[in-house]
Amino acid sequence: MALSSTGSVRSQCPYCGVGCGLELMPPAQPGQAVKRDAEGNPVWTARGDRQHPSSQGQVCIKGATVGDTLARGRLSEPLYRSSLDQDFQPISWDQAFDLLEGRIRSTLAAKGPQAIAMYGSGQFHTEDYYLAQKLLKGALGSNNFDANSRLCMSSAVAGYTRSLGSDGPPCCYEDLDHCSVAFLIGTNTAECHPVLFQRLLKRKKRTPKDVTVVVVDPRATDTTKAADLHLAIKPGSDLALLHGIAHLVIAAGGLDADFIEEATEGLADFAQLVASATPERTAELCGISEQQLRDVAALWARNDRILSLWSMGVNQRREGTAVVCGLINLHLLTGQIGKQGAGPFSLTGQPNAMGGREAGGLAHLLPGYRLVANAEHRAELEAAWRLEPGSIAASPGLAAWQQVEAMERGELDLWWVVATNPLVSMPNLERVKAAMARCPLVVVSDAYADTETAHYAHLLLPASQWSEKAGAMTNSERRVTYCPAYRPRHGQSRPDWEVFAELGRRLGYEQQFTYNSSAEVYAEFAALTAGRVCDVSGLSHALLDQEGPQQWPFPQGSIASSDSKRLYANGCFPTPSGRARFVADPVLGLAEPPCAVYPLVLTVGRYLGQWHTMTRTAKVDRLQTMHPEPLLEIHPNDAKRFGVVDGELAAVSSRRGSVTAKVLVSDRIRPGSVFLPMHWGFSQDQACEANVLMHDQACPISKQPELKATAVVVAPAVSVVKPLEQSEGRLQRLRRLFLQASTSEKAASRL
Repeated sequence: MALSSTGSVRSQCPYCGVGCGLELMPPAQPGQAVKRDAEGNPVWTARGDRQHPSSQGQVCIKGATVGDTLARGRLSEPLYRSSLDQDFQPISWDQAFDLLEGRIRSTLAAKGPQAIAMYGSGQFHTEDYYLAQKLLKGALGSNNFDANSRLCMSSAVAGYTRSLGSDGPPCCYEDLDHCSVAFLIGTNTAECHPVLFQRLLKRKKRTPKDVTVVVVDPRATDTTKAADLHLAIKPGSDLALLHGIAHLVIAAGGLDADFIEEATEGLADFAQLVASATPERTAELCGISEQQLRDVAALWARNDRILSLWSMGVNQRREGTAVVCGLINLHLLTGQIGKQGAGPFSLTGQPNAMGGREAGGLAHLLPGYRLVANAEHRAELEAAWRLEPGSIAASPGLAAWQQVEAMERGELDLWWVVATNPLVSMPNLERVKAAMARCPLVVVSDAYADTETAHYAHLLLPASQWSEKAGAMTNSERRVTYCPAYRPRHGQSRPDWEVFAELGRRLGYEQQFTYNSSAEVYAEFAALTAGRVCDVSGLSHALLDQEGPQQWPFPQGSIASSDSKRLYANGCFPTPSGRARFVADPVLGLAEPPCAVYPLVLTVGRYLGQWHTMTRTAKVDRLQTMHPEPLLEIHPNDAKRFGVVDGELAAVSSRRGSVTAKVLVSDRIRPGSVFLPMHWGFSQDQACEANVLMHDQACPISKQPELKATAVVVAPAVSVVKPLEQSEGRLQRLRRLFLQASTSEKAASRL
């Protein structure tokens, strides 16, 4: 690990997919007192790393306060209980491994590998992701590894693959400095990817006439404040809008005929599909004016440099993959791809969701952007992993929601949840809780003791987190950053990759899982990417540590800072024909549209100061002060219609359940829609399980649930809905056990 003269270290922020560079300052600088957190632990402070090319020294409030989260509320030792109505008891790591090994061996003998599943996370380092694939898909023969990227970016993965032949965003952050049009759809970039948004905002303020900002969002947000044109479309009408734009571009002759002829296929079918997407019809479907539609289409037809950016508002939809392909269609139609300042740019949700995709971290993938359904790909991995031919199953495994359904049916003997908190982030949460209660062994590996998911676990394993283990992460622009271990491991915690390797050895795969460091794990993974779209065979921990972050492709023999900014600049695509594909998908709309009983559409999203399920950010007083509670945003007309009052409580009900939240009457939200943040679970003081309300219908291609929209009704409420008594009991027991395991009486008294 390279240290500066001040003893600081450089790493990538562990929050969103922007992947900002952080410079971490040690607890005591010369002449300064040691800063300590509420439990008395020395705190490393963070600031933006000016040498990191992705963020250029900028950092948001979450990254700036990450040091306050690293030692508070941690899980210190393995805990076990044989049934959910018992208290957890401390056990040794040897006992924990014995439990895992015994369950896996008995399940393989009785039911086979399909009865074992793991649910991972974009919080993993690439090394964790990679060894999880080698253990599950290789050694055990179960493709049932999926990750919370399934809830986040799987529609982007599927869309890129359908249209361009492979996953992998073709753009880079520098394109924000050169685009003529920034087309933001389904992304509240200002709050969810704030440093990236600030880069666009600074350019807009510096040269306002050089870039036009278009924002497509049913809700007015801090992002829309910077927009030259805000299209407040009806929820679920994104694909209709894109088809309507394509209709007008074709009618105006705004096509790049040379590019289409030389580099694409399928235009005829697509043109036939969008012929019926007339301005009148599109405007009506989207709830906007024809003039707004024509204004946006004119920007696309000009053939200027158009950069489109999207995130959860597009991906978390029943037609998420179709919307991604619809957006890419516009880029193919106008030749806006592989060029400076242009292209379709998926903004990843988590810090290493991109690295997970590279390492094969979804149920249909293998490392190096390979597919489990491809016999050649399976054979390559079996040979590299020194496994018998046929060891890797030929069919995709269970995606995230399919794993829940398998538990419901009693088909899973082991569900292992690692570095994520699905009992806040999954849809239809009561159904998930009931399914977990049926599984004989639920294992949760986490850095923190008090997550909602831990209340439904049998075995808790303490994980060393970012800052305590060394590894690599890849951000949204395909830039790989080395993240060093600069703090000692907390308690008995272990890095996830070490746990997977130890278990692999205990199961008889000693040669396959003999590693002395995470650098060795990364070297093995990197070699497997040679010749693939996501080639990082020229990267290593040592190179990244010495030369700084690098973008892929970075094949063996590359030099540091080689130019890998954009994919497909040569107009060649990794499809069988070498051409990008126009994809013609019909408009479906919302999976659960409003009706007479549930007349409103609920959409969920995020707050700037909170992160996912708050396992980190809830530990920072400054962030809690920014967003002390979840608020239900509702338009004044709807508030009057349903009798709810600003500042008072309202009950929000769907076909699956109800929650209660304080009302915020605002004209920022479109009439007919309401908004809730997704961060608060049942363990928080202000309990508001927004995803209790959400249905579990998903995109049939990406398997990504439609977490962005469901039909609800609102009414005045008397009191906040509390967690079930059973859940409260589990919460109290878990906290008590954590306190008992703590070595600091002072720490315990403050929790």
